[in-house]
Amino acid sequence: MKNLTLENITRVCRGTYHGDPAKLGQEVSGVVIDSRKVEKDNLFVAIDGENVNAHRFIPDTIEKGALCVVSHEDLGETDFPYILVESTGQALLDIAKLYRDSFDIKVVGITGSVGKTSTKEMIASVLAQKYKVHKTLGNFNNEWGLPLTIFQLNEEHQIAVLEMGVNHFGEMRRLSSVASPDICVITNIGVAHLEFFKTREGILQEKSQMIQDMKAGGSIILNGDDDLLSQMGPVKGASPVFFGTGDGNQFRADGIEPLGLRGTACNIHLPDGSSFPVIIPLPGAHMISNALAGAAVGYTMGLSAEEIKAGIEGLPSMPGRNNIIKTDRLIILDDCYNANPISTKAAIDVLSMAIGRKVAILGNMGELGSDECALHREVGTYCAEKGIDVVCGIGDLAKHLVEGASTDSTVETHWFESKADFLAEMKDIIQPGDNVLVKASHGMWFPELVESLQSF
Repeated sequence: MKNLTLENITRVCRGTYHGDPAKLGQEVSGVVIDSRKVEKDNLFVAIDGENVNAHRFIPDTIEKGALCVVSHEDLGETDFPYILVESTGQALLDIAKLYRDSFDIKVVGITGSVGKTSTKEMIASVLAQKYKVHKTLGNFNNEWGLPLTIFQLNEEHQIAVLEMGVNHFGEMRRLSSVASPDICVITNIGVAHLEFFKTREGILQEKSQMIQDMKAGGSIILNGDDDLLSQMGPVKGASPVFFGTGDGNQFRADGIEPLGLRGTACNIHLPDGSSFPVIIPLPGAHMISNALAGAAVGYTMGLSAEEIKAGIEGLPSMPGRNNIIKTDRLIILDDCYNANPISTKAAIDVLSMAIGRKVAILGNMGELGSDECALHREVGTYCAEKGIDVVCGIGDLAKHLVEGASTDSTVETHWFESKADFLAEMKDIIQPGDNVLVKASHGMWFPELVESLQSF
């Protein structure tokens, strides 16, 4: 891998090399943190998990052909090279920074409370009309995932679209200092992770730290429909540009026509006064915002209106994220990867567009702090307001969601302590022809419900 010699790795990690000096000039073939994925001449970074000491797998990695190991434990005398560091987690970030700086490419950094991954996919789809794009896989957006994404860069890539997710103060700078973005995109400031940030203002404070690591001459692209983001002024000499449906945004959508679960038609206006009609292929009002973010980044990177339109209309769906699955008996809205009140309400908006009976299968939403019960109840009330016919809550917190939906006597409601309890009664609740939303926080692991519904 470019510039990743054992000598350079030792230097950037501020580590101590133990092993044959003749190997210091050798480049590693890859960087891994999962001992099961080690291949010949890889560098294995031993990062301990909550319940696993990764260092006990070091002999296995050497047997599989690892060239060297990064360890925060003194391994003593060994017959293989290792680099002793203070923190293997920090070392992973340091190595990723070295590798990222080896490439003369543009980097788009994306953060926000909701919609980071779907916005990332939209931006990548647009940019792919002109460039070779590397993007975050799935939601590999934390202090382990971002480096692993960066290590997949190669010489053919012209631009990288990197998602950055945080849930504690101080995390953003550790990520953004590695990514060194040329373009900073913030999707919104919602109520996700209030348990740690306490207020939306706290979330804004942390998310906007990404801009501090923006390269000179960079661009700031913000959601102008967000009440907090719209108030941001210049940072590091760069004035933000805004996207949204409001008149004051440089990238704006109007003529919005919902097409049910087939998506949304609208007109997108660009700062040069031009506009074009487009059909966003995934449903939901939030996808308009994602399309505008894609248009803004594409325009900033020199794409034509035709290229931007093609990228938006060519957006593929992703499992677990606003993914429409049609079976012989059901239409399933698979949005089960993660959930918070804003994203769940957006998914309910999409479900409300469906023709036929509308069923919401909703689970716990995590990390909401002291207001978690009220926020779940609010989502349940929202289901009733949007005309959802059946609301199924799964999990202890989802019980409050069901209580909220039950305030409307026309809504059929069910609460289950576990997924197994729901699956045992599913055939008595779901009917052929139903439109079914499945959504919960990641820890609930709802993909198995999607699989069961597909075989219903």
